[in-house]
Amino acid sequence: MTNLKLRAFIPLFYLVWSDDLLTQKEFLTLQEFIGSQNWLSEKEKELLFSKVNVLNPPSREQLIDWKSEVEKIIQDKPSVRCIFDISVMLSGNDKTIIDLEQAFVKLENDLGILGEEVIGDFKKNAIIFTSNYKAVKRFDTEILTQILDGEQAKIIKKVKSVISRPEFAYETSTNTDVYREKVYDWCKILAEENLGNMAYPKQYGGGENLADYFAIMETLSYHDLSLVIKFGVQFGLWGMSIQSLGTEKHYIKYLKDIGSLKLPGCFAMTETNHGSNVKGLETTATYNHGDQTFTIHTPNENAQKEYIGNAAKHGQMATVFAKLIIGGNDYGINAFIVPLRHANGKVLKGITIGDCGLKMGLNGVDNGTIRFENVIIPKENMLDRFASINEKGEFESPIPSDNRRFFTMLGTLVGGRIGIPRSALAAAKSGLTITIRYSDQRKQFGPEGGSEVPILNYRMHQRRLIPLLAKTYAIHFALQYLTNRFITKNESEMQEIEALAAGMKAYSTWSTRDTLQECREACGGKGYLSENRIDALKNDTEIYTTFEGDNTVLMQLVAKNRLSEFRKSFGEMDAVGIINYVYENAKTAISEKNPIITRKTDDDHLLDDQFHLHAFLYREKTTLASAAKRLKKLIDGGLEPYDAFNVVQHQMIDVSQAYLERIILEQFQAAIQFIKDEKCKGILLKLYQLYALSQIERNKGWYLEDGYLEGVKTKAIRKMVNQLCWEIRPDAVSLVEAFDIPKSCLAAPIALY
Repeated sequence: MTNLKLRAFIPLFYLVWSDDLLTQKEFLTLQEFIGSQNWLSEKEKELLFSKVNVLNPPSREQLIDWKSEVEKIIQDKPSVRCIFDISVMLSGNDKTIIDLEQAFVKLENDLGILGEEVIGDFKKNAIIFTSNYKAVKRFDTEILTQILDGEQAKIIKKVKSVISRPEFAYETSTNTDVYREKVYDWCKILAEENLGNMAYPKQYGGGENLADYFAIMETLSYHDLSLVIKFGVQFGLWGMSIQSLGTEKHYIKYLKDIGSLKLPGCFAMTETNHGSNVKGLETTATYNHGDQTFTIHTPNENAQKEYIGNAAKHGQMATVFAKLIIGGNDYGINAFIVPLRHANGKVLKGITIGDCGLKMGLNGVDNGTIRFENVIIPKENMLDRFASINEKGEFESPIPSDNRRFFTMLGTLVGGRIGIPRSALAAAKSGLTITIRYSDQRKQFGPEGGSEVPILNYRMHQRRLIPLLAKTYAIHFALQYLTNRFITKNESEMQEIEALAAGMKAYSTWSTRDTLQECREACGGKGYLSENRIDALKNDTEIYTTFEGDNTVLMQLVAKNRLSEFRKSFGEMDAVGIINYVYENAKTAISEKNPIITRKTDDDHLLDDQFHLHAFLYREKTTLASAAKRLKKLIDGGLEPYDAFNVVQHQMIDVSQAYLERIILEQFQAAIQFIKDEKCKGILLKLYQLYALSQIERNKGWYLEDGYLEGVKTKAIRKMVNQLCWEIRPDAVSLVEAFDIPKSCLAAPIALY
C-alpha cells in the first residue's frame, strides 16, 4: 500500500491471514471496523475491503512482504511493545492514526490478538537474556578438583586410572551369573593393585591407610556400584571385622589372604527376623569345653542369615554374629569365623546357602541366605578382642558391662557408615554431572522468531538442580570432616562420632535418593533410557537408605545421642536444668526475635554466614529442648520411657535433622576459609550461601511458627535462593566437571559434548 495511513492496517491483516484462514468472525469484525471509520474515503474503504476478501486471499508473496515490513520496524525499534506502535510507525506517525489508539486497541481485542505476546512472531532474532545465558569458565576446575580431593588426590588419581582401563568396560549382559563373575573379576584386579588391603596393617600385607581406603570406596562409586558393594563386603566388612574384632592370631592367619582375595568371605549379621536390632539375633554359638569347640546353629527358619553379600556364590568363610551360650547361660552377641565352602566352591556339611535372587539393583552382588545345622568350629575361631573363654571354660572380657561391651563391638564397625554415605555422594555427583551437562545442551522452547533456549536457563530447572548441587558440595566437606574425626578419634569421642556417622549415613543416602529422582525427571525421556545410567544409579543406591542401618532408625540413634548431651549439660533433665537451658536459649534469641531482625531482608544480612549459623543453631537447640521437655513431661506423667520415646519419634527426627544440618553448615564454612584460590573460593561461597538459605527456606514453616522469621523475610529468602541459582548457573557445568569423573565411567551419551 502506498497510502501511508492505510499501512497502519498491515500488521492486522498479516495476523488474521498468517494461519491461511480468515474466519467469519475476523471477516465481520474487520468489515465493521473499516466501514465505521469516517476518516476513510469510499475508495480507501474499498481497497481495505479487498484485503479481507475470503474469495481472494493475499498471495504468499503478499504475506511475506507484510511480515517483512513489520520486521523491519521492529529491528529498527526493538523497544516496540504492542501492535498499535507498529501501526503508527508504518503510517509514518500519522496524527490521525495516533489519535485512533483506543479504536485500534479495541479492534485488536475483538480479533483476539494478544498484543505484546504476538510481537515475538515478527522478530527474526529475539534478543532476550534468557536465550543468551550460557555456561562459562570463570574458575580453574583443576584447582577445585584438587581442593575436593585433598590429601587423597594421589590415590584417587590411581583408582580413576584403573577403572578407566578397557577391562572395566560396563557389563551389559542381563544374565545375573555373567554380571556377578564380571564384578568378581574386577575385584581381583583391584586386589592385584593393592587397593583392597589398603586399610590393613603393613605387617599383614596392607597399606595401613584408612583415609585412602575410604577415598578408594568413593572413587570406585563413579564406576559400578555392584563393584563398590562387593569390594566393601570383601575388604571392608569381612576383612575389617577380622581386624577390628579379632586378635593377632586372626590377623596372621587371615588378613593377607583376604586382602589378596585368595580368601573371599562374608559378613553375616542380618537375620530374616532381625536387621537393625542386632541384640535380638537368634543364631547361637554354644561352647563345648570338652573338645574346645563351638556349635553354630540356626534355631529356626527366621533366624537364618539373610541378604549376606558374597554368600550365594563366592564366599568361603564368614564372620558370623551369634549369641554366645556357655553352660546354658547367654553371654550376648559375639562374632565367630565360620567356614562355608571349600576353595573349589563346594558348600560344607551343615551349611545351607540360598540365593536372594534378582533385586532392584546391585545384581552384580551375590546376596544369599545362610543356615547352620550344628556346625562345629574350633575355639580359636571366636573373634576375641572384647570377649574370650579362658582355660576353665569361663567367659572373660576386659569390658565388664554387657551393654558397653556390645556397643564397643559394634562401634568398631562404624567404618561402614562412612563408606556408604561417601559412595552415595559419588552416585549423586554422577547423576548431577549427567543431568547438568545435558541441561546445558538440551534446548526447548524460546521466544517466537528466536532460537530455542537451553533448559538449564529456565528458572524452575535451576531450582530443581542447583540447590541439590550446593547440597552435594556441602555433604562432601561434611563427610571429609567425619572421616578425619573417625581416623583421629580417641575413646572419649567414640559415642559422638558413632552418632555423627549414623546421621551422615542417613542424610547423605536420603539426599542421593532425592537427587537422582530429580535428575531422572529433569532429563525427561532420556533419563529413562538405561544407556544414560540414571536408572542404574537410582536402583543401586535405593538399598543404601536401609542397609548399614535403616535411616529412620539411625536418626533415632542420633537424637538419643543429642539427648544424652543435653543431660550431660543439664543433669538428668530435672526442672532446674531445663529452665536453665531454655533461659540460655532465650538469651541468644532475644535480639534475633525482635521485629527488626525477624523482618530484616537486605542482601548483606541474608547472605551473612553468622545469620545462617545462628538460624541453624537456634533450630537445633530449640527442637532439642522441646523434645527433652516433652519426654520429661510424658515420663513424669507415668508413661514408660519406651512408650514416651515412641510418642515423640517424629520430634526425634527433627532433632537429628537440625543437628546434622548445623554440622554440615559449619564444615562448609570451615572448608571455604582454607581455600586460597579466590575464584574457587568465590563460587564455593555462593554454593554455601545457597545451601544455607535453601535449608532455611525448606524449614520456613518451623521458623514462622516459632516466630524466628516473619513472612516478609521468608519471601526475601525465597527471592535470594532464586537469584543465587541464576548467578550459579553459568558455573554449573564447571562445578560438576570439577568432580573429574572419568569419561568411561560417566558413559551417558547425553552427558557428552
